[in-house]
This record gives sequence, C-alpha cells and structure tokens, in this order.
Amino acid sequence: MIEPAPDTVDEGFVLEAAAPDLRRAIELLFFAYRDFTGEADRLLERYGFGRAHHRVIYFVGRHPGISVSGLLDILKITKQGLSPVLGQLMRDGFVVGRPDRVDRRRRRLYLTEEAQALERQLTARQSTRLAAAFACAGPEAADGFTRVLEAMVAADDRHRVAPAPPTEGPLSVP
Repeated sequence: MIEPAPDTVDEGFVLEAAAPDLRRAIELLFFAYRDFTGEADRLLERYGFGRAHHRVIYFVGRHPGISVSGLLDILKITKQGLSPVLGQLMRDGFVVGRPDRVDRRRRRLYLTEEAQALERQLTARQSTRLAAAFACAGPEAADGFTRVLEAMVAADDRHRVAPAPPTEGPLSVP
C-alpha cells in the first residue's frame, strides 16, 4: 500500500537530511519531463496545439463520455482555463460533445477519429521513451519508479490512475 507521503513529511527534516539526493531527483524530474513531453510537443505544434490540448485529448481518450466537470476534476483547472482549449479542440474537429442520456443539459465528451489517431501517436512516442528507460533501468527499478510516482499522486486522486496490471514480481519491461 502506498502511503500519502507528500502531505505528511516534515519539510525541515527532509531538506536537512537529504537535500543533495532530493535536489538531484528534482532536477531529474525536470529534465525527464522536458524530454518526455518534447516529442509530443513537436507533434502537437503541427496542429497548433500545446500541452493543455494534449492533456484534454489524453483524458477524453482514456475516459470516453467524460463530462466537462469530470475533466475539470482530473485536470484540476477552472472552467475558464479549460474553455479556450476545449473550444479549439471542438472547433477543429478533435472533440465532440454529446448530450447526456439522462440529463440533456450535461455534455459528454468524445474524441473524433482524427483525435484518436493523434492520441495513439502521442502515446506511442511517450510509451517508446518510457519503455526504453524501463529496459535500461531494469524491472526492479521500473517497479520502484512506478511506486514513487504513485506515492507522489495525491491520495484522493490515486483512484483516477489506471490500475496496475497483475504481475508476478517486478514490473515487466519489453
């Protein structure tokens, strides 16, 4: 079981006890995130999209039929923050909104075929980078990395992350 460490750690102790290791980890996260998103950013630029568009495409793709309020909950942004991005995706034919079957005032969001293809390309690029890193680090390190990421996610959001596939031992890497 992963404990909600980020909300319960004594910050003073952490900074004094492990500052060099933590600062290195922070730098690695910054550089890894830059490189993890870099290829996707270049592909998104062809469409006039950015990272906010990528997040919407990704999560609407993962949760077809998600409501706008459900998407706002996942992204932790305001309606005003989502509106220009979602509006562009809808105008450009990447996301469609359909009325909810029960409450016709509520809109359910879906990716169009073009957006599904784009989402697959973006995810394939990021999956390739992640799989290569997992293969380089080895199964035990990959499993540990995944556990660290899980521990970094706020406890009340962990249910939103896809469950780990059943495995026998460390995370399997290609």
